[in-house]
Amino acid sequence: MEKTAKQLALWRWVAIVAVCALAAVCVLYAAGVGQPGQTPAPANQTEALTLWNDGTGAKQALTDYVAAVTDENGKDFIPVEDRIAVFDMDGTLACETFYTYYDTMMFIEYCLHDHPERVSDELKQVAASIQPGYVADETLARNFAKAYAGMTVEELYDYAVSFGQKKTASFTNMRYIDNFYLPMVELVRYLYENDFTVYVISGTERTTTRAIVANSPIRDYVSPAHVIGTDFEVKQKGHEAEASNMDYKYENGDELVLTGGFVQKNLNANKSIYVQREIGKRPVLAFGNSGSDTSMMQYALDERNPHKAMAFMVVADDDAREWGTQNWEEKAADYSAKGFVPVSMKTDFAVIYPEGIEKAAAQYTPAKTDKAA
Repeated sequence: MEKTAKQLALWRWVAIVAVCALAAVCVLYAAGVGQPGQTPAPANQTEALTLWNDGTGAKQALTDYVAAVTDENGKDFIPVEDRIAVFDMDGTLACETFYTYYDTMMFIEYCLHDHPERVSDELKQVAASIQPGYVADETLARNFAKAYAGMTVEELYDYAVSFGQKKTASFTNMRYIDNFYLPMVELVRYLYENDFTVYVISGTERTTTRAIVANSPIRDYVSPAHVIGTDFEVKQKGHEAEASNMDYKYENGDELVLTGGFVQKNLNANKSIYVQREIGKRPVLAFGNSGSDTSMMQYALDERNPHKAMAFMVVADDDAREWGTQNWEEKAADYSAKGFVPVSMKTDFAVIYPEGIEKAAAQYTPAKTDKAA
């Protein structure tokens, strides 16, 4: 009897081991291991960029690049600490076409509707004069800085967040914070999941950019410390007129305020300068949408970069789902000649915005000064 009990216990143990082994084989088979002609899919490569159309050069170039630089046994492998991707924001991650350009419309609303009592008649005239085709240059940025003079950094941040809840007239059912391109959001997440550190390098003022990013679909993939934008002058409240911040110290309860002064516009060569100053190494991926981004992109592609690098240019050529008017053939040829991979919003993007958002009947209506001003 005792011998029978021992035999039963032994066979029970053998059965358990056999079941576990069979389960392990099933798991490996489901993953593709051991199947004829198949190899395991690299980490985070399966179902990559589902919001991008298949068969396009841009999607293939992106996925091929990421596969190459994350392969530890490959010649193009890039250590995690050097996987740096930089993105312009307006026109690259989010809509830049007038009447949906976040920081420009925020300036117009602030001056003409939300707080006309805080700004000069000159600034109201500047806001009312902005029309499609305007130039978002340093002169306009200086006016933006003047408009927000006297606000604390937190007040500007909070205003930028609240402005994002307003709706643009260019699209139906779109708040300004909804103007991010979904395929680009997916790309940011894809890079993040493949251990890239993502920076947003924007011509929009830094605090405003941080507020936008922190409330956008990319908020989980870009930290506030990785947002670099145009800088307006900030000083300690009560010391705005003093020339140097070295002459006083911050104490508990003090406020940091915008003086109305302007420091530097983050466009053109300033983008590469900001990247070097604040990141300290060359990016290996760069994404932009206009000539003002090319310095940052060339900085990544520079032959002195120790790692394989690529740069991509988004072309606003979709006039059905968006207000794009750029000529694809012309832009694609120009960017390709410069070593950039062109991205067509019309052809490469399977979708652009969330469901329910569509172009309005008209792109814009002329801005009017608030009658109560």
